[in-house]
Amino acid sequence: MGPQVTRSDPSGDELVQIMATLANPHRLRVLAALADERNYVSRLARDLDISRALLQVHLRKLEAAGLVTARLELSEDGKAMKFYEITAFVIQLTPRTIAQAARTLSPQEKGATA
Repeated sequence: MGPQVTRSDPSGDELVQIMATLANPHRLRVLAALADERNYVSRLARDLDISRALLQVHLRKLEAAGLVTARLELSEDGKAMKFYEITAFVIQLTPRTIAQAARTLSPQEKGATA
């Protein structure tokens, strides 16, 4: 893992995206599986016992939220393999950070409901 990124003051839109991303149990399992080492899609799908297609959906959402990064590499036999790893992060969720984030929400997010 690279250097740790602290997101103590995320914008409202960033906080909504991160929290929505983390609210899915599959995505929590993906992050847990990547906590100790990077992994490629096929092995990760086998380890988590989910389809590669479903895994790709969750990995795209994690990547969009800035929680994982991907890199294509060639294996020794010439196959392209997409490796994912966690982007180190710390999110401090306090009443203050929520209040600050709420003031920066985009107009469409202010009226959004769950």
